[in-house]
Amino acid sequence: MESFLNFFEFMPVWQKLGWIVFCIAFFWVLEGYYRFYSLPYKKMRHAKVNFVLLSFVIIINVVFGLATAAVFVWLEKSGFGLLHLFESPIWIKLIVSLLALDLIAQYGVHFLLHKVRWMWRLHIVHHSDKYVDVTTGTRHHPFDFVLREIFALITVIIMGMPVSFYFFYRMLSVLFTYWTHANIKFPLWLDKSLSYIIVTPNLHKFHHHYQLPWTDTNYGNILSIWDRLFGTFVYDNPEKIVYGLDISDHTDDSNIATQLGIPFNKTVKSKRQ
Repeated sequence: MESFLNFFEFMPVWQKLGWIVFCIAFFWVLEGYYRFYSLPYKKMRHAKVNFVLLSFVIIINVVFGLATAAVFVWLEKSGFGLLHLFESPIWIKLIVSLLALDLIAQYGVHFLLHKVRWMWRLHIVHHSDKYVDVTTGTRHHPFDFVLREIFALITVIIMGMPVSFYFFYRMLSVLFTYWTHANIKFPLWLDKSLSYIIVTPNLHKFHHHYQLPWTDTNYGNILSIWDRLFGTFVYDNPEKIVYGLDISDHTDDSNIATQLGIPFNKTVKSKRQ
């Protein structure tokens, strides 16, 4: 187990980038053969905006990783964190850490991004995509992603987890991000069965429906148990889903300058306000 985790701890940047490229490419190909919706759009043009936003995310990710390296060194030397309060096999501590990261750094911050007014204005960018596909998983305003990273770091400190746990979770998170946004047709019976434990493509589609209350449901990233536990779970007929956002005037969803400026553009109104 330790050698397995060491692989993620010392994983070079090019391999991490390669994992992102592989996940996008894999689901991009699946969308061509097993698409759920026949979306009326030019896929490459749509992807262009999302890939520009992805470039910002990658830069932030690298810079944030370097800036927080000292935190992991301090945690290792100080013995700070909940994981140091009990003795158990490393795989149990890994599972506990993954649960904490998924709850706080994904479900928790995602819930706040919908409920806190100024955070919501950042998150509008993600929901403004009217043609949700695998590249939508990359569509985050840079400040939105910074918030996610801050919550992840807070979780790391609370738990006192080693950097290998964190990087392992990041690899899983990347896979689920593109899997759940991909425009792929999945057998309804299988999707619904899996949704009792993990987030599935159909399950996450409801979150991108243009109308409330579905917009404010299914916040999970990897595990769906948090939505079930906190009453934010929904599963209906996916054929009813229409992408976009009716609670904000997001105008041009394919213009990168417009999207980056949404949080600061007073002409973009949100019904949440």
